[in-house]
Amino acid sequence: MVKNKIDTTTEQKILAAARKVFTSKGMAGARMQDIADEAGINKAMLHYYFKDKDKLFEVIFMEEANKFFPKVNIIFESDAPLFEKIALFVNEYIDEMLENPYLPWFILNEVNRDAEQFFGKLWNMSHRPKPMKLLAQIEKEIQKGTIKKINPIHLLLNLLSMTIFPFIAKPMITKNLQLNDKQFDAVIEQRRKEIPKFIIDSIKK
Repeated sequence: MVKNKIDTTTEQKILAAARKVFTSKGMAGARMQDIADEAGINKAMLHYYFKDKDKLFEVIFMEEANKFFPKVNIIFESDAPLFEKIALFVNEYIDEMLENPYLPWFILNEVNRDAEQFFGKLWNMSHRPKPMKLLAQIEKEIQKGTIKKINPIHLLLNLLSMTIFPFIAKPMITKNLQLNDKQFDAVIEQRRKEIPKFIIDSIKK
């Protein structure tokens, strides 16, 4: 019983350390030695719990997905007005990306490596995204004449791409615009309002 408690505590220390290292150095820049040092253990101990960086990151990603997707589904399936739902959606995604900026890169790497296997594991979770009610709501607002005619899928893609792209393109954006991390974060904070405003202004009549 004591050993199991120790194992759990050590594993949680490793996961906390890995999150910190992944956040500061990114998926590509993080090394197992960095994570071991941050956790205060030796590298052999780290490999005892997690055989490689990819496996460690997968555990972290699945934990985040299990927390994040239910929050998104609450927004998707709520009875909130469409414009309010758009703002909530953007806000939730930005919160997640700021807390875990390495997640978009991990997803892209996994999709490019083996999309079928990756989504097979991801969608086996009970909390897969459920956007159908949002898509139906968009269609209903079109029929009511409150918004312009738009393919609901394109509206959802606009929301996703405008929110996620700056995090994926951060190295290019900060380099070309000569922004430091604090300035980049300030721009992202502004986008909490700019994205919903831009999208709503483009669709409302």
